[in-house]
Amino acid sequence: MSRRNRSHDQPMQEPSSARLIMTLGLAGLLSGLIIVAVFETTRPVITAYQAKVLREAVFEVLPGTTRMRRLVFQEGQLRIKEQEGKDEEALFGGYDDQSRLLGYAIPGSGPGFQDTIRLIYGYRPTERKVVGMEILESRETPGLGDKIYKDAAFVANFRDLAIDPRIETVKQGISAAANQVNVITGATISSQAVVRIINAGNARWLERLPVPAAVPPLETTP
Repeated sequence: MSRRNRSHDQPMQEPSSARLIMTLGLAGLLSGLIIVAVFETTRPVITAYQAKVLREAVFEVLPGTTRMRRLVFQEGQLRIKEQEGKDEEALFGGYDDQSRLLGYAIPGSGPGFQDTIRLIYGYRPTERKVVGMEILESRETPGLGDKIYKDAAFVANFRDLAIDPRIETVKQGISAAANQVNVITGATISSQAVVRIINAGNARWLERLPVPAAVPPLETTP
């Protein structure tokens, strides 16, 4: 009995610091491996979904488009290149059923109020107009900044928008000219960010775009 009592009275030994560090390290390593495995497993699905969203957006921002081609600027010329390359800028040519070029779908991104805004817009070179805009990714404030894609009136600004001398923003209630966009009340910064991204895309691409007759012809393969 006395031996049992003495045994219970002995203090429990605490694990050593080295053992704690090793246990935490193993747990962290296991968590990291799980995260990497999940990411690698889901990446093809995510990539395929993003490609699908982008493709659908091209047809949306270029009305009348039935076929599209991915285009890159190489060696002073616009070339068809469907396979993506690292750090490669690309835009998309939209063609009708008669293989005529209708315009370009130009991706762009830039800082908004909360985070980066990614979008794509349609441009008709023969008219020098933006003819559509769609937000691909945005984390702008719900109920305010997210109106850049939920507010039908704001999105409609980009369906027949002149680009010369450049696109400008004006306050709500002011009659907008052909190259002006009415900002969203309560989401001015997000609205201006969309216009800024499009102006930057125009500055980056338009001088490099050939006349429609010199655009790479649409191949017969889909």
